[in-house]
Amino acid sequence: MQLIRLDDLPATPWKNGGGVTRELYIYPTESSFETFVWRVSIAELARSGGFSSFAGVDRVITLLAGAGMQLVAADGAAVPLLPWQPHRFRGEEQIFARLDGATCHDFNLMLRRGAAAGDVMVWHGDQHLPEGCALLYCVHGGWEVVSDQGQQAMLAARQALVCGNIDDMAVPLALRSLHADSVLISIHINLQQESRHAAQPS
Repeated sequence: MQLIRLDDLPATPWKNGGGVTRELYIYPTESSFETFVWRVSIAELARSGGFSSFAGVDRVITLLAGAGMQLVAADGAAVPLLPWQPHRFRGEEQIFARLDGATCHDFNLMLRRGAAAGDVMVWHGDQHLPEGCALLYCVHGGWEVVSDQGQQAMLAARQALVCGNIDDMAVPLALRSLHADSVLISIHINLQQESRHAAQPS
């Protein structure tokens, strides 16, 4: 299990100046925007603006902090993004993010369509996670993570844990909340067989 501290990651400014992004994890680890299978990042939105287009990518966005935002589609339909409620959309959609107030922070999962499927789950208390957990991110509080193989890790706020490689993501994990207000996000990935083979070292 690999521990990642958000505050140690570089913040990449957006071309439109509307925010910055910190990439938590990309799979395969040496891939680019054009070749990744799945990618997790956290964005800080300073003002309203349009999302970049990612053709062939499915996206799941979860609001972490801020007054909230509206995701406005090209036809004018608006979806309110509420704290800790994942919202799924296609990367090629024309989406305008309209902030309801001050700066917002959101958690983003990107999945290459046809190569990987995945879900974002939000937890507030002790849990035994479903199989396929690839990454954990502590939003608030603290967590103890234990695998059935005896591996143990502690997660504090703004820390992520990569749970394993593509061969052992099915290892069951138990979560124990260390504080009453703890909130944790888990990412669950299902790779297509071709993606597994392509990522194996030669």
